[in-house]
Amino acid sequence: MFNSVTKRPVWRHLQTHAAGLRSYPISSLFDLDPHRFEKFHRVQDGTVLDFSRQHMTTDTLALLLQLAKEQDVEGWRTRMFAGEKINTTEDRAVLHTALRRPASDTVLVDNENVMPGVEAARQKMKDFCEKVHSGAFKGATGKKIDTIVNIGIGGSDLGPYMVTEALKHWELDGITSHFVSNVDGTHIAETLKDIDPETTLFLIASKTFTTQETMTNAATAKEWLVQQLGNETAVKNHFAALSTNRSAVEAFGIDPENMFPFENWVGGRYSLWSSIGLSIALNIGYDQFDALLQGAHAMDEHFQTAPLEENLPVLSALIGIWNRNFMGYPALAVLPYDQYLHRFPAFLQQLDMESNGKRVTRNGHAVDYATGPTVYGEPGTNGQHAFYQLLHQGTDITPCDFIIPKISQNPIGPHHQLLQANVVAQAEAMMRGRTLDEANGDPQRVFEGNRPSSILLLEEISPYHLGQLIALYEHKVFTQGIIWELNSFDQFGVELGKEMANKLLEDPRSIGDIGILDYLKS
Repeated sequence: MFNSVTKRPVWRHLQTHAAGLRSYPISSLFDLDPHRFEKFHRVQDGTVLDFSRQHMTTDTLALLLQLAKEQDVEGWRTRMFAGEKINTTEDRAVLHTALRRPASDTVLVDNENVMPGVEAARQKMKDFCEKVHSGAFKGATGKKIDTIVNIGIGGSDLGPYMVTEALKHWELDGITSHFVSNVDGTHIAETLKDIDPETTLFLIASKTFTTQETMTNAATAKEWLVQQLGNETAVKNHFAALSTNRSAVEAFGIDPENMFPFENWVGGRYSLWSSIGLSIALNIGYDQFDALLQGAHAMDEHFQTAPLEENLPVLSALIGIWNRNFMGYPALAVLPYDQYLHRFPAFLQQLDMESNGKRVTRNGHAVDYATGPTVYGEPGTNGQHAFYQLLHQGTDITPCDFIIPKISQNPIGPHHQLLQANVVAQAEAMMRGRTLDEANGDPQRVFEGNRPSSILLLEEISPYHLGQLIALYEHKVFTQGIIWELNSFDQFGVELGKEMANKLLEDPRSIGDIGILDYLKS
C-alpha cells in the first residue's frame, strides 16, 4: 500500500500552519520581529541566502526541517554521494558530484573506484585544450583553431552554453564559441555563415552518437566542411566527439583520439562537469574550468556536512516545498541581476522541470500532491520592463529568486549600484506593496504585496562562484525530489513526442488522421 507523504502528521501540521499564517502579511512579520533578517539568512563561503521575505516563521522552518528528516533527505544524500544506484528506473548511480572531486578520493560503483577514470578523462581534456590553445592541434590547412562550435541539445547544450556565456569575462583571447542545438536548419545555417572552415573545431556532444537533432546538425556541418575544404579527410582535423559510441564516432570520420567519453551515471542535465564541458574548457582555459569544478565541490561539501538548518541547498528546497505545496504557488521566477547569467533561467528550467516534473513516485504510485513548479525568468533589469507587471499585480503569486553578485566584472560608472538598488527595491515592493491610501485612491496603482522572494548574493560571477551557484541549485532540486518521493534522474517525459515524430516521418497516417499534415505538405 502506498503511504503518501501527505499522510504524515507533519504534512498535516504544515497545512494547518499555512492556513493560520495567511492572515499575517509578510511585512507584518518584520514588524513583529525587528531581528527577522538575522534569523532568516545564511552565509556560506561568501554566498548569502536572504529568505527573510518568504512567508514563513521559525515555526514554519522547524516543521519543514522535520519533514526533511522524516523523508530521509540525509540518508538519500549519503546514498547519492556513495555511488548507490538511486536512479532506480534506469539502475544507475548518480555521480555528477564525483566529476568535481579530488582525484585522491574513492567512490565505488559496483565495487570499482570510479575516480581514476574521472581523473583520466579530466587529464585528456586538459591535454587537448593545451594542444588547441598552443596551436599544436591544427586545422587541415595548417591554421590554428580559433572557433569552437558545440553541437548538442538538452544538457549537452544548455549547461555548456550557459556557463560559457556566464564566464564570457574569462574567455581566452583568440577563441570564439558558438552553440548549435535546434534541429531547425536556421540554427546551423546562420552559425556556418559566420565561421571560417579552416580555423573551426566542431564538438559533437551526444553520448550515444544517435541523438536525432544533434546528428542531423553534425551531418550538415560535416557536409559544409568537406565542401569548403574539398577533402573528406579534413574531418579528422575539425571534429571531436563527446560520446561513448566509438564505432559510430569512427564511422563519422572522427579520430578516436579526439573522442572524449563519460560514464552512464552522468545525466544529461548534470553533464557540464564531464567531457561535455570541453567547450567550456576550450573557451576559458582548463585551469578556469578546474576552478568551476572546485566551486561546485565546495558546495557539495557544504551540502554533505552542514546541519540541515544551516544548509543552503536544503533551505532553498524547503522554501520551494513550502511555496508549492502549502502556499499553493505553481511557479518560480529566477531573476539574475547580472547580464552574464542571461541563460541561467533556461538552464534551471531543464534542471528543475525535467528532474521533478513527475506525476508518479519512484515506486510508480500516482502522487496526490503538487510536484515541480514552472520555472521561468530573465535577467534584471530587462524582466522589470516585461513580465514583472504580472509578478506585482497579477492574480497569481509567483515566488522569486533574485540573484546578484556583490562585485561586477565591469564596474562602469553607476551601473552596478543601480542594479543592486533595483534588486532590493523589487523584493521590497513585492513584499510591501502599496495601499489604496498610498496610491491616493487610485486602484490601478494599488499593489497587494505579500509576494515572497529570496535574494542570493554571490561574491562575483567567477568560475569558482558560478560552480557554487550551479551545485546549490542541483542539490536543491535533489532535496525536493526526495521529499516528493520522485526519481529526479530519469526523463521519460521527453520520449513520446519524439517517438511519434519518427512515426510520422515513416508514415504520416501511422498515428491517426491528422488533417494539418495536408496543409504542412501543400
